Amino acid sequence: YCRTNQYITIMRKNIRLFGFLAFTALILSACATTEKEEVLDMEKIRVEIQAMEDAYAAGEKAKDADAVAAYYSDDAISYSRNKQPLSGKAAIRDNIANNIAKDTTENYNVYKVVDLFAEGNTAVEIGSWTEFDSSGNEKENGNYMSYFQKRDGKYICVRDMSTTTSPVKSGM
Repeated sequence: YCRTNQYITIMRKNIRLFGFLAFTALILSACATTEKEEVLDMEKIRVEIQAMEDAYAAGEKAKDADAVAAYYSDDAISYSRNKQPLSGKAAIRDNIANNIAKDTTENYNVYKVVDLFAEGNTAVEIGSWTEFDSSGNEKENGNYMSYFQKRDGKYICVRDMSTTTSPVKSGM
């Protein structure tokens, strides 16, 4: 009977020790486990966004509203100066088509990424735009901000807003 009690006492101590060690190992492994943050390649994102801006400008120059509207998501909202916001890719595309139809100049725009912030599946671009006449003379310039989400492996614009550095024209 005495040996049995000693055996039980030793087993209880071993079980407690095992439980303590298992609990300690669990706590330590939980503390050591951190989510790996995806390191974004900002230069790669900058190149991708600039390519989108270049395609936008090429679409405008070719007077191709669909090519310009490819920049936007179906649920995009575009905020322009002195206008109500345009909601949805279809409305944005229609506005672009109307502007193209009214344009009798051979002016063209150049868009440049000035600053870029990205985290996770989103990016915010601050850019500049410059309008040139057919001879390459600068006519107007301004700035814009675009908010992108990465969908199906590529960035797409879901919000944008633009301004001009030109003074407001009389009658506006």
